[in-house]
Amino acid sequence: MRRRFLPAACAAMLAAALLPAPAASAPQRITLTQVPCQFLESEGVDRGYTSRSMRDCEAINAKTAGKRLAQAKTMRLKPGKYVFHVVNKNVPYELGFWLRGATLISRATLPGVSGGGIMPGGSRDYEIELKPGEYVYSCPLNPTPDYALIVE
Repeated sequence: MRRRFLPAACAAMLAAALLPAPAASAPQRITLTQVPCQFLESEGVDRGYTSRSMRDCEAINAKTAGKRLAQAKTMRLKPGKYVFHVVNKNVPYELGFWLRGATLISRATLPGVSGGGIMPGGSRDYEIELKPGEYVYSCPLNPTPDYALIVE
């Protein structure tokens, strides 16, 4: 009798092995648009700054960053996989993106992602799996304030 069930058991195991694995959930895509010295989605308005270099944004931020951050939207997300699609809109030089823990300690314990290479009119995707915690994101090449992101 055992012989009858052996071929059936082997066939069942073979069929299970050949089935495609369950698809992992696709990362959620979040678009962030950079204009000179700011992210549009974070501040909710294009402030119309003009910048030819990092120094222009550094001077603008020295005068305005505190007030702008007080009015900026805090991004709130659930833990999981994300793709941050970062766009360079009307910034005449290379941009980047840096997402990291909000404090020195959380930078060591939370995931982060960064990179440059976003040329005028271009975009780049940054993939990350976010864990619960407090993060900030900015662009060091088009100096922006550190915008808040909370994962809960």
